[in-house]
Amino acid sequence: MTDLIPIWIDTDTGVDDAVALLCALKLDKLAIRGISAVAGNVEHAKTFKNCRNVLAYAGREDIKVYPGAIKPMCVELDDASEVHGKDGLGGVVIPDSPAEKETMHAWDAIYEAAKKEGGKLQIVAVGPLTNIANAIISHPDLKDMIERILIMGGAAVGGNATMAAEFNIYADPHSAETVMQSGIPVVMFGLDVTVDAYLDSKDIQDIRDFNTKISKFFVDVVQSNLNFYIKNYKREILCIHDACPLIYLQYPEIFTGQKAGVYVETQSRLCFGKTVTDIWSDTKFKTRETMVMLGVDREKFASTLKGLLQHY
Repeated sequence: MTDLIPIWIDTDTGVDDAVALLCALKLDKLAIRGISAVAGNVEHAKTFKNCRNVLAYAGREDIKVYPGAIKPMCVELDDASEVHGKDGLGGVVIPDSPAEKETMHAWDAIYEAAKKEGGKLQIVAVGPLTNIANAIISHPDLKDMIERILIMGGAAVGGNATMAAEFNIYADPHSAETVMQSGIPVVMFGLDVTVDAYLDSKDIQDIRDFNTKISKFFVDVVQSNLNFYIKNYKREILCIHDACPLIYLQYPEIFTGQKAGVYVETQSRLCFGKTVTDIWSDTKFKTRETMVMLGVDREKFASTLKGLLQHY
């Protein structure tokens, strides 16, 4: 049997984060060593609660969830509750997790997990990068213990939080720049790829037809996101941004990308929070070690995601 891939998930559990967690639990080549919560889509208390409750609802309250940063490194929290609802799960109520609450800080828990994995731990960060930056700053030797960091964030082109910046990076650009320049290999799943990683109305109906507790939760929890897409983009689709790096770990052939230099703008008036890349420029950065994902096979992505949810 192929060795499992040890991963750590860092999340600001909102709607697509919840779906990503459900997918991760059914990706049989992944070994989840821990999960940490960060403020982002909604405040930290809610992302921490949501993460614990989603895991318990899926029968995996054994996976420990650690509390993380309650605010970004240098800026005020600007959440995405208009997309995910005030509670982060679109108003869907599920039972509270019976698991004991962990008290160790996320950055310390990440460090302890990394020490145990002997350089093999991969971090999947699908929210603002505050916890990861804190871990790098608090434990300088961590950079030699992490195989790579896969992030959902950024964009080589335009943004969604602003015309230039994607939400997860815009929410804490100083932490994002810390991570990008840490020396740890990074795989970036920005809007360039994640806007094409969507489910259409037929896919959503397929999941509804599974007629399970989890499929019903899925249909209910994504409704706020679906309404947002219909209102703002006039399309009945659902981008599952945060599932991309997790599915990539087991099914890399679904995605395409290329190496590039990536820096995060932390001072500009118009481009604050933008991931600046050299992919299409004539001039290149000296260091070009970030793998920027640019394409996804939409049909295979959708069928893979549906297959994972069908396993519940």
